Amino acid sequence: MNQPRYTTAAEAVKLIKSGHHVYVQGSTSIPEVLMQALADRGHELRDVTLYTGFAVAKGPSPVCRPEFKDSFLVDSFFVSNSFRKWIAEGYGSVTPRFLGEVPALFRDGTWKIDVALINCSMPDPDGYVSFGVSADVATSAVECADIVIAQINPQMPFSYGDPVIHISRLAAAVQVDDPLVEVPTATPTEKELKIGGYIAELIPDGATLQIGVGGIPNAVIAALGNHKHLGLHTEAMTDGVLPLLESGVIDNSLKRVEPGKSIASLALGSRRLYDFMDYNKDIIFRDVAWTNDPFIIAQNPKVMSINSCLEIDLTGQICADSIGTRIFSGVGGQHDFVYGSSRSEGGLSFLAMLATTNKGLNKIKPVLTEGAGVVTTRFQTNYIVTEYGAVDLRGKKLAERAKLMISVAAPQFREELDRAAAERFGYSYLRLK
Repeated sequence: MNQPRYTTAAEAVKLIKSGHHVYVQGSTSIPEVLMQALADRGHELRDVTLYTGFAVAKGPSPVCRPEFKDSFLVDSFFVSNSFRKWIAEGYGSVTPRFLGEVPALFRDGTWKIDVALINCSMPDPDGYVSFGVSADVATSAVECADIVIAQINPQMPFSYGDPVIHISRLAAAVQVDDPLVEVPTATPTEKELKIGGYIAELIPDGATLQIGVGGIPNAVIAALGNHKHLGLHTEAMTDGVLPLLESGVIDNSLKRVEPGKSIASLALGSRRLYDFMDYNKDIIFRDVAWTNDPFIIAQNPKVMSINSCLEIDLTGQICADSIGTRIFSGVGGQHDFVYGSSRSEGGLSFLAMLATTNKGLNKIKPVLTEGAGVVTTRFQTNYIVTEYGAVDLRGKKLAERAKLMISVAAPQFREELDRAAAERFGYSYLRLK
């Protein structure tokens, strides 16, 4: 049998019982129909733990209702927009973990998993479906779950690699036609284009790219059009890389890991990206435990890790997951790729941000905001880039770092930062003037 036997969403989620631990697929492929059906059972269920990770949802999750506070216990390892308010209000919880280490929690039994809810492509002729845009943590969750419930969705691209499962493994299948969330390509601002230019100048031909999400990474991509023989080994694939793939700038010819193939763990972009991925054998999606393994990353030459952050202190400590004590997102792969690039022959890492917030507040701080989480430590920081330039902190003393950080801060805050550095580091800083 190469076609699933379909049931309704309401019938499918009856397989979920009180006390079950349920993984909900993320990226742009949250199984929204199944989640609504699960929410419809909220009054009859208790203590259902929902594991959630990196995702972009259409809106707040239907399970996030005060009357369901004892029905669904949200445990997030990367706070998404669907659960951010729920968690901020204290109903849900966050378990800190590098995204690449989450699969081990399923596989070694630290986190029990009874059910996986996934969003899949139509079956191929052999009866295999793909959970396309989201291999990441979904691969291990599906592997470890006793029960797999899937939406079978013609909107989901078929991607090769790890996110493939035979329909015989599905405990229930629900036929839907539900568009994936589309994440428009962020158009870089003039300041972001400056940052992109600074970084692109430091990227050599033949480099292997890991590129984050947002205006700054897209600004870097926009400045790479004249480069040659670039490779792609990244956590998230976005629309931004399409021009480089289509023009042949990214040809993966000099990579040592999966040469000739673009590697990613998840995708978030427009329908154009999803269509480009569909049955494209030049793109391979892998378990995030593999894509984000620093020792695999480091096997490629000239790994260029490009990520953004929320604030940085004068010593190079990077906050990328919280605003003060409020958890805003998660770690993702930043730490893994910063470390992997440091072990790569000719590798570099770039942590980039605008020097000020939208409200004009300084993002380069004497010390991080109270409660801010350190995602990348000062022991690992390489290049810091703002619209005022790029500075390399590698091998620099604390006082030297402070001086460099001040040089890329917004000019109106440099005097204040200079006083703070002089007070903190004393003569070792003053003698640099």
